Amino acid sequence: MIGLMLLMAFLFLWGRQLQAPTHVSGKVYDLLLATLLSHRVPEVSIDQLMSEPFHLLDARSYREFEVSHIQGAIWVGYNDFEAARLAGIERQDPVAVYCSVGYRSERIAEKLHQQGYTNVVNVYGGLFEWVNTGHPVVTGLGTETDKVHAYSAFWGVWLKRGERLYE
Repeated sequence: MIGLMLLMAFLFLWGRQLQAPTHVSGKVYDLLLATLLSHRVPEVSIDQLMSEPFHLLDARSYREFEVSHIQGAIWVGYNDFEAARLAGIERQDPVAVYCSVGYRSERIAEKLHQQGYTNVVNVYGGLFEWVNTGHPVVTGLGTETDKVHAYSAFWGVWLKRGERLYE
């Protein structure tokens, strides 16, 4: 399956320059993200995320969030997304949305733009890139952990650090 994804990515990029404004730590992961994401939402790297003050939103399932998330992130969900979870965040405030790799968060960022939020970005590479570059995550109770919900065995291959959970 990964071979098929890579072939699709190669065919998509053949004769075309990689257009993603940010990059992740792995070239193959970068290639996957370049084809998986629409890039219609501004993207930020982990370095940019660390250097700028964002309201951080987690667009994964609540179970994924409970296993681990970036400290200070607000869970907003994906399938059960509700804008009401953004209480206290002004429409012009800087907001960064993440999920496992960036696909779900890109969709939520698009919804936020449609709802009038003017300064919303997608975290390129998502939580996996956050962990892959050595940044800590916390459980739903706020304690640091090495566990990361890897969504599925297919997507979990992109997580290079931490303990993968699939429950």
